Amino acid sequence: MLFFAFSIIFFLATGAILYLMVRALPRVAEEAAAADGNKKNWLDRWAHSELPEKIDNAVNGFLFKFLRKTKVTVLKLDNTLSNKLQKMKPEEGNGKPAIDFKEIASKTEESKA
Repeated sequence: MLFFAFSIIFFLATGAILYLMVRALPRVAEEAAAADGNKKNWLDRWAHSELPEKIDNAVNGFLFKFLRKTKVTVLKLDNTLSNKLQKMKPEEGNGKPAIDFKEIASKTEESKA
């Protein structure tokens, strides 16, 4: 119960800190914009263009197809391994009998005598 109370206090404090940071964020952005003026380098122009969104869509499409094909391959491999293991598993009653060490010991004693 004590751990729960400390957890609640921790999360409330974290929430309060985040709230104060978010409130101060617009002021920081305004100050940075005023100090920067209209100076835009190639990175700012590139970040505000449509190119990053197009690249993101292309990467997402590729990852979707690649991960789907990988999933199918892994499932096929799993199915193949399961079938191989099922074939290797001895059937009940038809498998090799358990080794009887007492019988082996008695045969060795008979051969010595």
